[in-house]
Amino acid sequence: VVVDAVNSSGGLAVPQLLAALGVETVEKLHCEPTGDFAHNPEPLPENLRDIAKVLEKGGFDLGIVVDPDVDRLALVSENGEMFGEEYTLVAVADYVLKENGGGNTVSNLSSTRALRDVTEKHGGTYTAAAVGEVNVVTKMKETGAIIGGEGNGGIILPELHYGRDALVGIALFLTHLAKSGLKMSRLRNSYPSYFISKNKIELTPDIDTDQVLVQMHKRYAKQPVNTIDGVKIEFGKEWVHLRKSNTEPIIRIYAESDSNATADHLAQKIIADIKEIINQ
Repeated sequence: VVVDAVNSSGGLAVPQLLAALGVETVEKLHCEPTGDFAHNPEPLPENLRDIAKVLEKGGFDLGIVVDPDVDRLALVSENGEMFGEEYTLVAVADYVLKENGGGNTVSNLSSTRALRDVTEKHGGTYTAAAVGEVNVVTKMKETGAIIGGEGNGGIILPELHYGRDALVGIALFLTHLAKSGLKMSRLRNSYPSYFISKNKIELTPDIDTDQVLVQMHKRYAKQPVNTIDGVKIEFGKEWVHLRKSNTEPIIRIYAESDSNATADHLAQKIIADIKEIINQ
């Protein structure tokens, strides 16, 4: 296993956990807990080139990346390809649901539909919460969810505690991977494949953002719409989530589909709708 702890507290905790779990070889990258981040600590593909290069050379089963406070977990496959932050929760939930013979799950409205697919495969019920860890936890308690979290790599296992915890995620994922007998890339390919396009549209301060969202709801009233946090519109297995910023005059637009191209296309269609409403 290769570990990138971005010179945070994870540099101490993750290698100790791996040793306790019986991992034979641990290659440490940026594991000195100096607080002097070796790269942008956001665990996104563009910031994880160092660990990807090590894995591309071969000889390791997977890469583990945590953020500075070790509550988000990103994984890298044995070939250097990103497992996908969204799929950390999907894979861990798959394992927990399988071990428990089913159960309910929760993630936020902006997280991948793949968690819903996996939950329903195991006979459970998926529920979406408003964005934010506290909202996910509240909904988990309401629905009795046995696993939940957010699409940014945050895993919440109520059996231990109601908080995002990358160490819990690592232990569950490694157990899942070992029991499956699959290579990391094969395990990733076993899940429904979705892609999220993240966009935003800037508005002038005089535009009523709330009214724009109301008009978007009306425009797509025939589709399934969720308004607990902005406006989320479903189109079969595709969806778009519109959220206003509380700090600047913008609307964030997240769109998911079965390819990057179709997700981008869906997002651009919604952006065009918003511009049309603004110019009316």
